[in-house]
Amino acid sequence: MESRERRTTLWMATAQGARTYAQLGKDITVDVCIVGAGIAGMTTAYELSKDGLIVAVLDDGPIGSGQTRRTTAHLSTALDDRYYELERIHGKKTTRLAMQSHSQAIDRIAEICEEVSIDCNFERVDGYLFAAKADDAEILHKELEAARTAGLDVAMVPRAPIDSFDTGEALRFPAQAQFHPLRYLAGLARAVVERGGHVHESTHVVDIEGGPEAKVRTDGGFTVRCEHVVVATNSPINERIAIHTKQAPYMSYVIAAPLPHETVEHALFWDTEDPYHYVRVQREEEHDLLIVGGEDHRTGDKNGTGDKNDPDARYAALEKWARARFPLLGETLYRWSGQVMETIDGLAFIGRAPHQPDNVYLATGDSGMGMTHGTIAGMLLADLIAGRENAFTEIYDPKRKPLRAAGEYMKENLHSAGHVVDWLSRGDVKSVDQIVADSGGVVRRGLKKLAVYRDEHGQLHERSAACPHLGCVVAWNDGEKTWDCPCHGSRFDRFGEVLSGPANSGLSAVKRADDDK
Repeated sequence: MESRERRTTLWMATAQGARTYAQLGKDITVDVCIVGAGIAGMTTAYELSKDGLIVAVLDDGPIGSGQTRRTTAHLSTALDDRYYELERIHGKKTTRLAMQSHSQAIDRIAEICEEVSIDCNFERVDGYLFAAKADDAEILHKELEAARTAGLDVAMVPRAPIDSFDTGEALRFPAQAQFHPLRYLAGLARAVVERGGHVHESTHVVDIEGGPEAKVRTDGGFTVRCEHVVVATNSPINERIAIHTKQAPYMSYVIAAPLPHETVEHALFWDTEDPYHYVRVQREEEHDLLIVGGEDHRTGDKNGTGDKNDPDARYAALEKWARARFPLLGETLYRWSGQVMETIDGLAFIGRAPHQPDNVYLATGDSGMGMTHGTIAGMLLADLIAGRENAFTEIYDPKRKPLRAAGEYMKENLHSAGHVVDWLSRGDVKSVDQIVADSGGVVRRGLKKLAVYRDEHGQLHERSAACPHLGCVVAWNDGEKTWDCPCHGSRFDRFGEVLSGPANSGLSAVKRADDDK
């Protein structure tokens, strides 16, 4: 199995001819500096450029190299956390506003595709939510009532339009959509640059400073001076505590396999399993591709069998589920995983960053709705920076404290706190001799814990096992070949270099001892 950083997603494989952008090589001054070139960062840049502002977008890797290229690109008003649950936590008014924001986000993506002629396979489709088992029928009826109260034109239909298996009753959500996310981002970047903006790939940000003389510094020694800073890094790299106690990281897994054209209707499908399955169809020249996701778990956690992070088993479970329902499914062509930031109350955090100067903004907490939440972020942050009113400012305010989500807050933070005891355990293995080639393990050496990877040639690579964010002990993920932090979701490649935040640097280097005593 390929390591995570080398694994190719469907979108990466089919984003033909995407333009590349140079690393930042000098100091520049702009109106707004945006850190992160995913859906949130690039949409924000696009909307600000329409306002005539000069923006700079900085990213560690290529455009969309974070979670945007690891999505399944559902564009939906059928919210993952269910309307009846949002209504319980937030009330009817906020729930209606949440629905409207996602609906407007889908419409905005369609408009942008027209405005700058983006060929990204944008397609309007229906969506269907069906029960995973007979006992879940009540969920459908509760959701029907709550979704209608929120203003959605939903209907109960006898079954979802899948000929190969009978789903039973299903909720039909009209006017959903799907697209190719990397092609879409490529179009946004092109438009930003044509309007005088800057896009810089392979540019790592090491420091963010707000206030009257706001600036963003990179590890290349260059500085972007600006009036405003937007942090759109999926999990914010400029926040230590405030946001990370209100959201938790979850891994989700995806497979894509061919089907004959027109075997399955182009639509979005979701079931009520926990964790749930999500399905869509992508049309390719030779065949359709069925994209199936699910098997979520808390990042860095053990699964039900006690084995830590076993993606191969999760991919196998996805295939078993899919082949039982879609018997014409061909050999799996793509496998990938992504990380979802689940907020305690089901809504994203978009707006001014807590405990930061007023000209520092963030977007995080996708809650499984990354493509629409990212688009909402672009529209909302552009309005905040321009001083315009926006109906969604309050519901997405990062400073909010939803009292009715206090139980979820306690659960997730107790979960993170529980990993403090990892420092007291012996480690995954007693000796580095037990670590086979192309694998890793946490080893105790005296009072320290080391993250040790043995490469294909037998050479050992040792780093501190302490996550640079808040010091939790990372876990080796053998299927993905990564080091994952179970507390707040930072991830590192097999050599300890940072892949995703909130950590903004790699695992610390250590001097290797002569032996493993």
